[in-house]
Amino acid sequence: MEDRILIVDDETEICRILAQRLAKEGYSCVTASSGREALNHFYKDNFSLIISDIRMPEMDGMELLNRIKGLNPNMMVIMMTAYPEISMAVEAARLGAYDFIIKPVELDLVVLSVRNALEKKRLEEDVEVYHNNLEKLVEERTAKLQQAHRILTQAYLDSVKALVGVIEAKDPLTLGHSDRVMKISLKIASLLDFTEEKLESLGYGALLHDIGKIGIKDEVLQKSGPLTFEEYRQVQEHPLIGVKILEGIDFFKDKIPMIRNHHERFDGKGYPDGLAGEAIPLEARIISVSNAFDAMTSARPHRGAMPLEHVLGELEKCKGRQFDPHIVEIFLSNKICDSIVDRPALPVGPLKRY
Repeated sequence: MEDRILIVDDETEICRILAQRLAKEGYSCVTASSGREALNHFYKDNFSLIISDIRMPEMDGMELLNRIKGLNPNMMVIMMTAYPEISMAVEAARLGAYDFIIKPVELDLVVLSVRNALEKKRLEEDVEVYHNNLEKLVEERTAKLQQAHRILTQAYLDSVKALVGVIEAKDPLTLGHSDRVMKISLKIASLLDFTEEKLESLGYGALLHDIGKIGIKDEVLQKSGPLTFEEYRQVQEHPLIGVKILEGIDFFKDKIPMIRNHHERFDGKGYPDGLAGEAIPLEARIISVSNAFDAMTSARPHRGAMPLEHVLGELEKCKGRQFDPHIVEIFLSNKICDSIVDRPALPVGPLKRY
């Protein structure tokens, strides 16, 4: 596309000479004898560059430069003056002038300045196009990656649900337990200002906290009477079995500490590692409270469900010993159980295996 140049000077002869010389270089020129006339041309037409005298009646070149840059910051402007002053040159540069030429002008110097200005303009436009294309490409790639992530996440979620289904098939009385533990855990975590990413990770960990029970014999899980010492020892292995099942899958790497340590006790008397206090991962401490609450309010082969008041009393009594006291306080003070429990209370039975 042909470059159009607007030449502004109250001396019409200078406008004519500049326009004639620049036309020989292949530029299309429009002239104006004042700043106001130049603005009118600028509003109506498109220009690649403006050459303007500074000292003009009505609106001088500095005001014209300021207004042009306000309308189009990328417009190339070359200033001319027969009265060179350092302060004037500095002000022109501050307002965004590309070059500052002293009159009487050398026409070859003007041509060189115009070429350089337009080359700089083209380079800036190319860079802008490149950046826009790059941003578009990044947006497209990001959208594709997000879509791939959603598909992959859904695939993992489907796998998790399938694994949870296997656990519940081994012990029908625990139907819905993992899902309820997840919901309770997420409610607690949301009150602890977990990020979306941490909430998602906790959700998976809570759903899979009992995955290791796949490796426990059915007769032990479904036994209606008290467990022997050896049977209880076998049940205590389920966190480590869960770790073995998931440790080779990179997606579950950050969920493994929750699964491994959800049976640790705040006083250090839990299993499998005997961790105490804040050495226990926060997510595991959250799941511990959620798991115990749901287990106590659910029927089990060896006992019926406990009344809600008794369960809440147990949580209160065990905070600081079995459970993180801060998490118990959050659970109790926010009445999280009100939105979770929807089961009839049955007589209290032994608490041994929750």
